[in-house]
Amino acid sequence: MSHGKLLAKCMGLAFLPALSGFVTRPDASYLALQKPPFNPPSWVFAPVWTTLYAMMGWAHFEYSKTPSRFDKSVGNRLQVMQLLLNGTWSLAFFGLKSPKLALFNIVLMLIAILATMRAFSLVSKRAMWLFVPYLMWVWFATYLNAGIVVLNPEA
Repeated sequence: MSHGKLLAKCMGLAFLPALSGFVTRPDASYLALQKPPFNPPSWVFAPVWTTLYAMMGWAHFEYSKTPSRFDKSVGNRLQVMQLLLNGTWSLAFFGLKSPKLALFNIVLMLIAILATMRAFSLVSKRAMWLFVPYLMWVWFATYLNAGIVVLNPEA
């Protein structure tokens, strides 16, 4: 596969979870929730996630194109799993209106991100480092999600 096609495939895969954000959006029930300190304004999320999805796609491209003695199927499966968890978070939080289920989901996502980073690091350090901003943002999102669960026990 040419590098151009591979890059397009990796980027397309990375942006798939964004579809869940179009299906489920914050509504009046979300706006009514008490938010923890440092909760960013709504307009921040779209540019941050766009950047992070692009970086994940580029990381997967770097991982995929780099020759290696390691079996890359593990890293590829981990990438798909963490992207699936990424997409289902919005469905749990906004679609099902379940911050608690979303918190469970995001903790699993953190584990999957760390596992993906480990697998990618065996093949390409650059691919692993491209995941660091994503990991940091998801840690922050975990704090926000946990804060909502604590501040809104009835939710």
